[in-house]
Amino acid sequence: MNSIILLIKKIRIHPLFVLVLGIGVITGYFREVLMVFVTVFIHEMGHAVAAHFFKWPLKKIELLPFGGVAEVNDDGNRPFYEEAIIIITGPLQHLWLIGASYLLQGTWFWTAADHKIFLIHNLTILLFNLLPILPLDGGRLVQLLFMYYYPYKRALKVSLYWSAFMLACFIIVSLELFPFHLNLWVVISFLVVNHYLQWKQRHYRYLRFLYGRQRLANETLRPIPITISIETEVRSILELLRRGCFHSFLVVEAMGKHVHYLDEKQVIGATIKEKAFTKRVKELI
Repeated sequence: MNSIILLIKKIRIHPLFVLVLGIGVITGYFREVLMVFVTVFIHEMGHAVAAHFFKWPLKKIELLPFGGVAEVNDDGNRPFYEEAIIIITGPLQHLWLIGASYLLQGTWFWTAADHKIFLIHNLTILLFNLLPILPLDGGRLVQLLFMYYYPYKRALKVSLYWSAFMLACFIIVSLELFPFHLNLWVVISFLVVNHYLQWKQRHYRYLRFLYGRQRLANETLRPIPITISIETEVRSILELLRRGCFHSFLVVEAMGKHVHYLDEKQVIGATIKEKAFTKRVKELI
């Protein structure tokens, strides 16, 4: 019970959500506004409870018109399955909400008309959240997939490119179908700004990823050996690091002669200590 109370205390309502709720109240749709608020709140609590279960350090839960954002102190090195579960627990809440609404039909406080409106709101929020656009749940799942198959730094960049492309497609469709939908354009504005901020912060996320790898237990990670030249720049090596893997480097000379064996913690430690991003591998040996 105390854990739930602590999670609730971390909830913040984004000004955009306040604006959307305010528009709904002013236009006489208070009941619908309340439905949206409850739906978004439960959606985000699904994320929060899952994050708390896996002991992710949760900073705040921000409610947005389409769901929310659970902000965590994460360096990008947690297990894939944990993040995948945390992401999908939000959308899963809509399933039982729809089921509960269906069962409550015909009661003194919940009519068939209420169920229909609630169903539309839930499906809208659910389907919108599953769009492959960051920071929506669908976009986060796609980014997680890229991180499984690509090195971390490349995955960050590729997932942002993909998300920006999908956002552009969504904007074109919205212009055609909903050119005067005020709430939708408020949300789209948020997504555009969020993409800009994520692009600006990608280098910071990459550095946090590198720093965080020094605390990982090697035996829990999938080993990946990589052969590199002794003339390779350190920053080029670090850009090969993958999430969920532990890397060992076989350093060879131009003629293929074995020179030295390094693991990623040695490379990262020397890089941080000596600021050796632009140095070559031979200077670390």
